[in-house]
Amino acid sequence: MAGNSERRGATRKPGSKKGAVTGSGGKGRRALEGKGPTPKAEERTYHPAYARKQAAEKRAQAERQRGAQRGVARGTRRSTDGTEVIAGRNSLLEALRTGVPITQVYIAARIDHDDRTREILELAAARSLTVYEASRRDLDEMTDGQVHQGIAAQVPPYEYGDYEDLLDKAAKSGRPPLIVALDGITDPRNLGAVLRSAGAFGVHGVLVPERRAAGVTASAWKVSAGAAAHVPVARATNLARALAGLKKAGCFVVGLDGSGTADVGSLAFAADPMVLVVGSEGSGMGRLVREACDEIAAIPFDSAAVESLNAGVATSIALYEIAKARRG
Repeated sequence: MAGNSERRGATRKPGSKKGAVTGSGGKGRRALEGKGPTPKAEERTYHPAYARKQAAEKRAQAERQRGAQRGVARGTRRSTDGTEVIAGRNSLLEALRTGVPITQVYIAARIDHDDRTREILELAAARSLTVYEASRRDLDEMTDGQVHQGIAAQVPPYEYGDYEDLLDKAAKSGRPPLIVALDGITDPRNLGAVLRSAGAFGVHGVLVPERRAAGVTASAWKVSAGAAAHVPVARATNLARALAGLKKAGCFVVGLDGSGTADVGSLAFAADPMVLVVGSEGSGMGRLVREACDEIAAIPFDSAAVESLNAGVATSIALYEIAKARRG
């Protein structure tokens, strides 16, 4: 009412929850307070990178579960349990052509196909292999930074036996045991070459040490040209002790070394149960392994210009001579 001196001004009731604020400094200070650093894209739930990260983790978890069911853990390029990843178009195509036991193939989304990738997919389909689509980032992590060209594959760990398994195979064949033992061979390509020769000359198996020695990797598979699928490989914790066990089983142990006094082409007991021991090209056989041999044989050279042969070539020549003696 006009002229009413009793009218009160606009005041906040005492029970208001906001309460009175003196001046504007408090409001301005709160408005200027920062919210901290911006989270990474994969940590923001609304960002596409977050969804990609969650999908990758789910795939990794599913892969680990499948690996646990078959006793294999998914690795990167090479893991401690023997799982290996082949990366690159040429490497994978050659592995498929030579029968490497691949279990899964990974191919990048929206990859630029060429003749190699098309043949890879055809060979994978012919072998009923599972082909997964993966992001470039997933392939980078899987191959541990190798140049993968948008495609990779996983090779499971090789299942090694022991020397008694090799003797069992020889007994089933009805022929005297013929086993090749490798001492200090660290190049898987040499192992692959030995496996190829072993498959050609009727060897019942190859024995390798558990430590400081090449294992059956994808490289060994490729060089063996499929022979690794037919020639078993056994591992020994102590090679000298394993050779002693083979001697007790009735095998002659012959070491192959350039300093040998016997000619590998004229071994008196070539047709008997035999273990051929081959050392590395540089250091040869270890002392204990050499002492476990019944005889040291050599490959005679016609020229002094060549001092030694690599393990794969030397094994091939020796096995040819042994096989010829056994046929005779």
